[in-house]
Amino acid sequence: MSTHKPYGPYEKYFKRPQDFLLSLAAITALSPVMAGTALLVRCKLGSPVIFKQERPGKDGKIFHIYKFRTMTDEKDKDGKLLPDAQRLTSFGKKLRSTSLDELPELFNILKGDMSIVGPRPLMVKYLPRYNAHQARRHEVLPGFTGLAQVHGRNAISWEEKFDWDVKYVDKITFIGDWKIIFATVRTVLKREGISSETSVTMEEFMGTAD
Repeated sequence: MSTHKPYGPYEKYFKRPQDFLLSLAAITALSPVMAGTALLVRCKLGSPVIFKQERPGKDGKIFHIYKFRTMTDEKDKDGKLLPDAQRLTSFGKKLRSTSLDELPELFNILKGDMSIVGPRPLMVKYLPRYNAHQARRHEVLPGFTGLAQVHGRNAISWEEKFDWDVKYVDKITFIGDWKIIFATVRTVLKREGISSETSVTMEEFMGTAD
């Protein structure tokens, strides 16, 4: 059960309506871009166009996140999916570098599964691997972007990411959210932090040693 309490009128009364209105406006404005991206994914990677996966949201509640597909379904001789590096195509890399693959998450925000700003929703299997400090990232709705995304994205360690997430949980403000939004635009345009130093995406989080 979450122990987080809204710290001010913005989080309590305005953050969710703002998320709804901005995601609706973005879906409307970007619908041609999303339609074009969907068509390209269908031509380059086939079906399904949308990648759907379970992720933990606020209080660890599971929801389905939506993204444009960026990988093939290639498997080895034992029927297991090949590593990400082998399944991520050049086209998929371009989608990720521009963050176009993330656009379907706007529908998650519209539904109320996510917020525009908050800790990124990660894998369900990570839930038992968090320590008490790291688990606090689930006290609020996960976000399309967050403090970790504008402070290194996949180029920083898991521990650094979680520290930024908890820092956000402890201080949610209107000004702070908009600073993160504008910083995200700058980060995307510069295509910073897309990969870690040793992986095309991000290494699996295995837990933090005490």
